[in-house]
Amino acid sequence: MSISASSSWPSTPLGAAEKAFTLLAEAPTHVPFDARGFAGLPDRIVPLDELRRLVLAAGTSAQVRDAVWRELVVRARRDGPAWRVAAVGMAMPGLRRQAGMLAAGWRGDTHDLDSELLVGFMECLARVDLDEPRICGRLLEAGVRAARKIREAESDTMLIRSGGPGAVLPIRPWDHPDLVLARAVAVAVLDRDEATLIAATRLDDQTLARVAAQIGISPQLASDWRAKAEKRLADAIGAGELSFVPLRSRRNRPNKSRPAAGVGPALGSGAAA
Repeated sequence: MSISASSSWPSTPLGAAEKAFTLLAEAPTHVPFDARGFAGLPDRIVPLDELRRLVLAAGTSAQVRDAVWRELVVRARRDGPAWRVAAVGMAMPGLRRQAGMLAAGWRGDTHDLDSELLVGFMECLARVDLDEPRICGRLLEAGVRAARKIREAESDTMLIRSGGPGAVLPIRPWDHPDLVLARAVAVAVLDRDEATLIAATRLDDQTLARVAAQIGISPQLASDWRAKAEKRLADAIGAGELSFVPLRSRRNRPNKSRPAAGVGPALGSGAAA
């Protein structure tokens, strides 16, 4: 199928990338993935859209995800553009989540942010270390860093109004839950792991056990982190700490409710990792 055969080719960068991925999974442009030999995957050749569903499934281990991503990156480097499109499409759930967080309060063209997100992802595809874990997560993080350069260049003059303390009518779209979490991260009420833990389990209906497994902690510890983070968030909203929030990221203040040891990436990235 050619691009011209589609009457509704998306105009957004992420939408176009997803459309290209969909076409790769369909005849006659079908690009298959040989899943034979990958523990936990079907012992057969699978189309890319099925592969993405399998990688995202709750029962798929981080080790299997990394094994699949290792093969995808090798193919993208060796076998040309189709596999680079395949890698972007496989990461699309994580890319969309990161794009949503990056767009929080952005008053410019979100297409610019999305384009930089994809550019950073693709550039990292050529250099990411395949011997290290979290391959997809690190690709997503590279994309986010690239997109943030645009935000940071203009963040000094941009503010998000969220209202003062007390009951106020919701302001759309600024009071979408994702944006409340983004503002909380910007002023260090939450760190990024806490924000994505809340988003994944409260907004995206992922189970606490699955999310805990993605960041390598027990469900009980994840539950404790979430409860403490939600308490701080509620207190901050009540005190009006999120009334005017500069979009430029601030340094995270020390968080005594969590251990000093580092944890994994933002959970939005783990969606496709």
